[in-house]
Amino acid sequence: MSKENIVVGLEIGTSKVCVAVADVRPDGSMKVLGVGQSPSLGVRKGEIVHFESVHKCVRDAIADAEQKSDVSIRRAYVAITGGHITSFNNRGVVELPEGREEIEEDDLEEAKRNAREVNIPSQNAFLHAIIQHYYVDGQDGVLTPVGMLGQKLEADYHVVHGIRTRIQNTIRCVKDVPLEVQDVVFNSLASAQVVVSQNQKNLGVLVIDMGGGTLDYLLYVDGAVKQSGVIAIGGDHLTSDISLGLRIPLGRAERLKIDEGSAVLGNSRPGETIYLKPEPGFGGREIEREMLNRIIHDRLHETFDLLKRQLASEPHLRYLGAGAVLTGGCSLMHGINHLAEEVLGLPVQPAQPPPLQGVTAALANPQLSTALGLIKYAQFTQMEQPEPTVWSRLKGIFSRRRNR
Repeated sequence: MSKENIVVGLEIGTSKVCVAVADVRPDGSMKVLGVGQSPSLGVRKGEIVHFESVHKCVRDAIADAEQKSDVSIRRAYVAITGGHITSFNNRGVVELPEGREEIEEDDLEEAKRNAREVNIPSQNAFLHAIIQHYYVDGQDGVLTPVGMLGQKLEADYHVVHGIRTRIQNTIRCVKDVPLEVQDVVFNSLASAQVVVSQNQKNLGVLVIDMGGGTLDYLLYVDGAVKQSGVIAIGGDHLTSDISLGLRIPLGRAERLKIDEGSAVLGNSRPGETIYLKPEPGFGGREIEREMLNRIIHDRLHETFDLLKRQLASEPHLRYLGAGAVLTGGCSLMHGINHLAEEVLGLPVQPAQPPPLQGVTAALANPQLSTALGLIKYAQFTQMEQPEPTVWSRLKGIFSRRRNR
């Protein structure tokens, strides 16, 4: 198998490091060859806080993926998240020079540069400029302006940026493995590639990716990304709340959350309890099931309320004909979809396994949406832009000059 057909997606999550390896085909299909995982240490709220611990976890996950896929991994697409990630919408305008009316590829690049000509914090770097719509001499709905005749090209973009040093930390950690970083991709943008269809994007859909340390979101209207961001709350916060509220060790709280937890209130019998067996360092005890569910419900309700308030800054919620899709490890919590519907006022459904070939268990696991989505993202970008453009963007992230 030619190594040029192999694409690797790497997500350094708060709970797990995930590595997906796939064989991609020219027709746009892909076959998942293997998935490697390792418990994540040294990551908090999606960001690296202990470099050496993360470095070892990445190496372990890579080794696991290599063994399962029988592929020697040398480079990867890498996911980025964290509460520092933010975004905005802006329009770039290009007036064609006198004597030329045909729009060229360079005009599109200039429009993109113009859309990014805004003041962002000096410590930040651009991650993505995602095209929303093109206009030629005021005509909207233009899909491919190159080759059209006109005097003025306008382009609306959704621009994602974050703190440069925090992005650099992830890149440096991967490069020290050593792996070549082919590109860095915002988590929920990657997940969206496999959890929602083009039809859902056209109807309007909200992608919610809730992992161990963060909730990442991406909102589509009329097929275009309109809003995105990160809330630094995830499944680990539920575990911490359970540990503190019930006064039990974190390890027991995590297992209790997974095995018995629910976001639904009122479904347990009056006085129903759960018995926790004793183990070294813990004497065992009984806890009320409704108290456990109350702790989970309250934290998730607060999280979805924060999400709703962030989304309310723009008028797009009313245009989501396909509702919301929930993915990530925390999406496995019993009753979480119903609670999200109640708070957001939208129909919410769990992410369905993507229509891919390969390791069946991997495709059905929402914890792997980002790693698999990175591979789909790679397919699209490799067809649309040459490698030097990607490398130029990565060099821009490492540049110390002020980005404008």
